[in-house]
Amino acid sequence: MTRHPSALPALSRRAERVAPFLAMDVLAAATAKERRGDHVVHMEVGQPSAPAPRAAREAAKAALDLGRIGYTEALGIAPLRERIARHYAETYGVAVAPERIVVTTGSSAGFVLGFLSLFDAGARVAITAPGYPAYRNILEALDIEAVALPLERATGYVMTAAAVERAHAERPLSGILAMSPANPSGTMIGAAALADLGGACRRLGLWFVSDEIYHGLTYGEPARTALSVDDDAVIVNSFSKYFCMTGWRVGWLVVPERLTRAVERLAQNLYISAPYLSQVAALAAFEAREELEAVKEGYAANRALLLDAFPSLGLGDTHPVDGAFYIYADVARFTNDSIAFCRRMLAEAGVAATPGVDFDAAEGAHHVRFSFAGSHDDCREAVRRLRAWLPAV
Repeated sequence: MTRHPSALPALSRRAERVAPFLAMDVLAAATAKERRGDHVVHMEVGQPSAPAPRAAREAAKAALDLGRIGYTEALGIAPLRERIARHYAETYGVAVAPERIVVTTGSSAGFVLGFLSLFDAGARVAITAPGYPAYRNILEALDIEAVALPLERATGYVMTAAAVERAHAERPLSGILAMSPANPSGTMIGAAALADLGGACRRLGLWFVSDEIYHGLTYGEPARTALSVDDDAVIVNSFSKYFCMTGWRVGWLVVPERLTRAVERLAQNLYISAPYLSQVAALAAFEAREELEAVKEGYAANRALLLDAFPSLGLGDTHPVDGAFYIYADVARFTNDSIAFCRRMLAEAGVAATPGVDFDAAEGAHHVRFSFAGSHDDCREAVRRLRAWLPAV
C-alpha cells in the first residue's frame, strides 16, 4: 500500500539547501520553447557545438565492436593515466608520475572525490564570487562551508593571496578553490598572482585546489597549471571543454601521491570507474590537436565578434575574456534582476543566457553570462536579435 506523500519522512537537510543550477534551468526553458516551434539561440550552457574529435569517436566504435565493455580500475586505465602524465610534461614542462593521475566521471565526480578526500564536514574552503555554482552547491551538500571571496576590478577580477590571507585571519580556512580560465568570465590568473596563491597556501597550510578545465582555450598567453607553483596542488581537469567531450563524462585529477589511495577507495565505492568507452575515446583525443585547434579558432572568431558588438548594445562592461568561451557582462543599465531579464530575453528575443545570480548571489543580479561556444552564425544572430530587443527593455 502506497503512503500518502504527507506521511513520508522529510528530505535530508543537504538536499533541501542545495540550490538549483540555473544554467540548466534556462536550458530546460529554452528547450521547451523550441518544442513549441520557436527558434532559440543557445548561449546559456558551456557546451561546445563541435562533436568529439573523429579519432575519439573511431576509437570508441572500435572498442564497442569488440563487444565487452566492462569496469576498469577505479583510478582509470593505465594508458590514459600515462598519456595524461605525458601531457603535463609536454604542455607545462611539469613532471607528474602516472600514479598521481585519477581518471574521473567528468570533472563533477572529480570535485566530489577531491572534496571528500581533503576536507571534513565543517571545513571552510575559499571560492570566488562570481564563480562556478556547482562548487558552492557540492560543498554545501558535503557540509563544507564555501567562503565567497568577492572579485574586484582593482585586482583584475581574480582570487588574490591577500584576499585568502584576510579570510584565513578572520576564521581559519582549510583550502582554496581557484579557476583559471574562469567560469563565468574566462578571466585568467597571471603568473605572479598564481605564484602568490601557491605561496600563501604553503605558508598557511591550506590545500590548493585548481580547476583547469578550460586549459587549452586561451586567446593570448597560455594558461599555467597550479602544479608549477605548488607540487601538492590538487588539479581538476576534464575532456569536456577543449576536447569537446561533454556527454562522454570523463575527466581527471592530479593528486599528491599520499592522497591517491584515499581517492581510490572513494572512487571504488562511489563510482567504481569512469566509463570504459569514454576512457578509450579520451586517450585517442590527445592525437586530434589539429582538429581541436580549428574548433578553438572558431571560438576566437566568436569572441572577436561579440567583443566588438557588445559595447554598442550596452553590454561592454565585462570581466577580461582571456580564455574559455564566456562573456560576463554587466547589465545594470537595463536591470537589477538578471533572472527576470534572462526570462524576458528568452521569451521575447529568443536568446538564452544565464543570469548572474547563478554565479554570484551578492552582485549577480546585474550580470549575465553569454556563452560563445556555438556557431559563428548563432553569434551573429544573437547580436541581431539583441540589437532589436534591448532598446525596448
